[in-house]
Amino acid sequence: MTATHTTLVIGATGTTGSRTTAQLVAAGHRVRAASRHAAPVPGAEPVVFDWYDPATHADAIEGADRMYVIPPVGDTGPAVVMEPFLRRARALGVRRAVLLSSSAIPEGGAGVGAVHQTLPDLFEQWAVLRPSWFMQNFTGTHMHADSIREDGTIWSATADGRVGFVDAEDIAAAAVRALTDEHAPGTDLVLTGPETLSYDDIAEIATEVTGRPVVHRRVSHEEMRDRFERLMPSEFASMLAAMDHAIAQGAEDRVTDTVQRLTGRPAGTFRALLEREMHRSR
Repeated sequence: MTATHTTLVIGATGTTGSRTTAQLVAAGHRVRAASRHAAPVPGAEPVVFDWYDPATHADAIEGADRMYVIPPVGDTGPAVVMEPFLRRARALGVRRAVLLSSSAIPEGGAGVGAVHQTLPDLFEQWAVLRPSWFMQNFTGTHMHADSIREDGTIWSATADGRVGFVDAEDIAAAAVRALTDEHAPGTDLVLTGPETLSYDDIAEIATEVTGRPVVHRRVSHEEMRDRFERLMPSEFASMLAAMDHAIAQGAEDRVTDTVQRLTGRPAGTFRALLEREMHRSR
């Protein structure tokens, strides 16, 4: 990637978008940081972007030839707004697109899976990142992190199911490589951490590192759906509860070497993330 390239990062203030923007800027790349309120982002050009306001789309795309695409949060049918935008971006000169999807959603599957399926037909260079569940769900603004802070509890319907939780910093590093390497890896990139952990394991590690007791409270699929419904639309809550059930059935019990292959370094552990967060808070 040369200085003539400009990358549009959609969702530049979010969990992976902010980290991808920061890593691109640190490496000397030109970035347009898109968010609904054009929030200031160090080293990047802030631009207004709202998935549901097409009037913001052309201005956000202007001058960009590649982009990191984060779907609208909480939308169970994002293709309706995403595909027209992607076609417009292609017409306006974007040649490479890196899409953030999920390890739980295959190409052609529900939600963003439909966008994944159409991406190769729209762009000369493309990649789809399908990370497992974020480690930052337990440290950031997710409901699990909130309940840990409130009463030291993680609620889930995952039972003994194991997940290859992945650090958002590693997702961002993979995104940067997919955006900036000479040839984008046009393939299905499943990203995980270096080990699988149950929610019981997560609670145990959190307790050991922070010194504060954390427990995993197991609930039924229906109870978890009801908990989600207090925070989000019913359809999205049902989808997330179904993902918990899938975890319980072993759907996320896998580890890949994708982070290592893309970045040249091992994926970080959950313990290392917590220790890093503890150090920052001191």
